[in-house]
Amino acid sequence: MNTSPTSLPATLRQPPLETKVPRTLLDKIWEQSVVVPESEQHPAVVFVDLHILHEVTSGQAFKSLADRGLKVRHPERTVALADHAVPTGSPDASGNWPFANASTRKSVELLEHNCRTHGIECFSLNDDRQGIVHVVVPELGLTWPSSVIVCGDSHTSTQGAYGALAFGIGSSEVAAVLATQTLLMKKPVALRVELRGEFKPQAVTAKDISLAVLAEIGVGGAQGGVIEFTGPALRLLGMDERMTLCNQSVEAGARTALIAPDEITFADLAGRKACPQGEEFERLKNLWAGLKSDENAEYARTWIVDIEKMTPRATYGTLPALSAALDESIPDSAPAGCDDAVWRNGLDYMAMHAGMRMHGIPVQHVFIGSCTNGRLSDLRLAAEVLRGKKIAPSLKLWVVAGSRSVKRAAEAEGLDRIFRDAGADWREPSCSLCVAMNGDFIPAGETCVSTSNRNFAHRQGPSGRTILASPLTAAATALKGCLTDPREVL
Repeated sequence: MNTSPTSLPATLRQPPLETKVPRTLLDKIWEQSVVVPESEQHPAVVFVDLHILHEVTSGQAFKSLADRGLKVRHPERTVALADHAVPTGSPDASGNWPFANASTRKSVELLEHNCRTHGIECFSLNDDRQGIVHVVVPELGLTWPSSVIVCGDSHTSTQGAYGALAFGIGSSEVAAVLATQTLLMKKPVALRVELRGEFKPQAVTAKDISLAVLAEIGVGGAQGGVIEFTGPALRLLGMDERMTLCNQSVEAGARTALIAPDEITFADLAGRKACPQGEEFERLKNLWAGLKSDENAEYARTWIVDIEKMTPRATYGTLPALSAALDESIPDSAPAGCDDAVWRNGLDYMAMHAGMRMHGIPVQHVFIGSCTNGRLSDLRLAAEVLRGKKIAPSLKLWVVAGSRSVKRAAEAEGLDRIFRDAGADWREPSCSLCVAMNGDFIPAGETCVSTSNRNFAHRQGPSGRTILASPLTAAATALKGCLTDPREVL
């Protein structure tokens, strides 16, 4: 059996055990993954099916292994690629990439060196599979239902959209997984977000839904738990949209999120490079079909979000959970479920604008990309708004595909020409302005509408300001030069 990370990332699970006690999706995956059960004396030992590495959190982990004289236990269950420090400018004629500084270049080179040393597959910057880890791994079909996936990055939660227990870990835990292929952890509590109402897209996307969910849960309201998304609206959301929901779940304090696999999941996985074909795929589908919460399964807490009358949203301040509809005003008091002190601290520069209408806030930059909204479907949405139009002359628009595969597909459809003709900068795949570690940043005092996942202070640059929004809202904003409801330009 071929067990390279591009062909078999997950243990071939057995069907969930039959019990009389109703169980959640989390319960079922947990039971299949625990090697040593949790006790009063120690956490559970959990087997890790797939370990993803990138350049930011792996260097210290590899040093820890070297200091202890340890080897990587299962290099075939590990895959690596650089994304945070990767420049978005194109390489020169000699193939040299324009790194921001020696430090970013060294971090990428160190990742590649460590992977060569330990026999780990690593996608270099010139590899056709390069891109943001949370975009590339599902693209290759490495994300399977029921698998446990970890990475030294909190937005590993993205892959919970496939029914995988996927979450971020720290550098010391990265070292532990490299050495043992297991992780010590206590079982998190199961939480639920039920999306009610018939989804009627009126310029509303999964990003708007996720911002509404964060607002409902509140700052840190899901702390340490695993959110399971349920409800009939999920049937109308494709895998890209589901990944956006799960990606943003950690901004409510959750460890990760889950969506039970269904026919949409199976159709997405079929034919991907890392998935078996034919009879073996059908066998796996039958196993995965049982991965859903039992009726009457108990959750520690449930939030109900009605999406039927939802309208486009965007954040204000410096916390993703602080958002409002674009046709509303910035609140002048803390929303329900948010501590007043946390809310006031989170307002940041918007504090002076309390009571001001969201629509119309001046903006100097727009960023379309990231592991939240840098997939092909996201670029298609933005391009449809920008087609045949020009962005505001006072504004800069950067469009950064989430992977080289996405970039190639977008160019094949002519989306890059739409962006360029509108006045946008079409750049190379990278995390880019989501986290500003690669030399891309927003100048101090200026505001960026971003399709990324966090609007923390200084995240897009020292004293730069971030408003989170959907690709539709971002593109509409680029046309007007101020935060704009996409319904005005569609």
